[in-house]
Formats: sequence, C-alpha cells, structure tokens
Amino acid sequence: MPRVSYRSSDVDLMARMMRAEAEAEGKQGMLYVGNVIVNRLKANCLDFKNLRTVPHVIYQIQGNNYAFEAVQKGTLFYQKPREAERRLARQALDYWRQHPGKYSLWYFNPYAPCPPTWYGQPFAGQYKNHCFYEPRPGTCDPVYT
Repeated sequence: MPRVSYRSSDVDLMARMMRAEAEAEGKQGMLYVGNVIVNRLKANCLDFKNLRTVPHVIYQIQGNNYAFEAVQKGTLFYQKPREAERRLARQALDYWRQHPGKYSLWYFNPYAPCPPTWYGQPFAGQYKNHCFYEPRPGTCDPVYT
C-alpha cells in the first residue's frame, strides 16, 4: 500500500521536482527530496496544513515564493521527466524512507556547514550538499507515521 494516494501525473510532477532539486546528488539525493515531498503531503501541520495532493505540495506558496525554488528558477523542473526519475518518484510515494530525509519536512543547500536549526526546527542530518530538518517533537506527529 502506498504511503499516499497518487496518479500518474503526480509521479511525473514529483520526478521533475526530484531531478530539479537534487540531480547532482544522484539517486539517493533525489529520493531524500521525494521523502520531503511525501512527508509534507502526510503532515497536515505547521506550514503544511491542508495539502492534499502532490501538486498542492509542489506548487505551495510560502510567503511570496514557491516552497520549492526550482518551480520558479529551475530549468530542469520544466523538462519532461525521464523514466529513471519516475521510478524513484514511485519508490518515494510507495514506501522508501531513509535518514536524514525519513521524517524531514525541510531541506536546503546552505553552501556552508549545516546550521543546528532551520527556522527553529532541529537538524536531522546531511546528504552531500543538502541539510535536512525534522519538526520539533510533539509539533507534527503525522510525519512520523
């Protein structure tokens, strides 16, 4: 049983985002980005309330910007998804979860050492250039299921 319900168009959209955000970090890096996308969809807490579909997560506006920078700045995001990224997207949607993205709701590339918190949320770990952050205990229980 998949972690979240999805359609084939969701797989394509998620594959495009995973590639745009982490292609340079290989399959593992793209899977971590997929973890964050699925976690935001499951969370229904903090900044991620009422997100019900993969497009809701991908095109979410926070402040005056898209939550994922690649939506507005990434040329890779607007390319057709490749089958390799589609397979990775299906893995993340169906079952794949691993530290440091396992429970993470945020990630970013600081181009410096990872800070111990990101907007008050604790550091979960780093993979190559991306730092991952989980919600503080007791603030977003659905992400842990």
